[in-house]
Amino acid sequence: MEAAHAEALHRLGLQAAGPYAWGWNARTISTRAGTDHWLRIEATPEDRTTTRPPDAGISGAEKLPDAVPRPRLHATTTWTKDGWTYHADLLTHIAHPVISPDTPELLADPGLTGGWWAELRGALDALAAAPAGREAVRTPWMRRSFPLFLGIDAPDRIERVTGHADLHWANLTDTPLTVMDWERWGSVPVGFDAGLLHAYSLRIPAVAARVRAEFARALDTPAGRIGELAALCEMLQSVARGEYPDIAPALMDRAHELTGRRPPVAPERR
Repeated sequence: MEAAHAEALHRLGLQAAGPYAWGWNARTISTRAGTDHWLRIEATPEDRTTTRPPDAGISGAEKLPDAVPRPRLHATTTWTKDGWTYHADLLTHIAHPVISPDTPELLADPGLTGGWWAELRGALDALAAAPAGREAVRTPWMRRSFPLFLGIDAPDRIERVTGHADLHWANLTDTPLTVMDWERWGSVPVGFDAGLLHAYSLRIPAVAARVRAEFARALDTPAGRIGELAALCEMLQSVARGEYPDIAPALMDRAHELTGRRPPVAPERR
């Protein structure tokens, strides 16, 4: 990955300006590049590489409304070597830190202002109305996973909007708000983004309650309930892999509250 990082710098005519930042499973590596840019490289096994649709991922997010505050994309480059495909994105460097740099979960109340919450609501509303080229939370996955991780069947009808699909506290900055990491965005069930943010807030009940209040217009509807269940299902799938042990009981309690059934949280089927 470090060699791939050096290759991306060479291809884009840049110099690194800071230490490495590693992503999930060491499949991404990033650094500052120059004064105003952030260089991110992602590695994918060549046999699992698919052509990136132009309306998906970071490049597709460039077409989203300006009301959605996000790092902007300046250049990309892709190459293959030794069985791996590397994709590099050169983005605007965001100087202000994310709210939870070490984990997606919220560990302390960040004391966010009413203005910040209003800005986040406005950003998600603008995003919801934008065209989405692909399903970020796929209907076939919901049909398979609801019985496995929630103990219920997936609904026949799923109302959808465009969403970030990975909305958590490591992807949000404090004032000024920036929403980070646009690799996954696309069509999601109504309420999915808010439900996911609520799930990641469960260790701080006051903030979890604030999320529910701020996004009640979506969450307190039948369609929003399905979206929140999809978010909980995704989290409980991660619990079945051994992730998020500290909030697993709270996730199960919330799912039980919504469905009337205790989630089985079965080991993931591969």
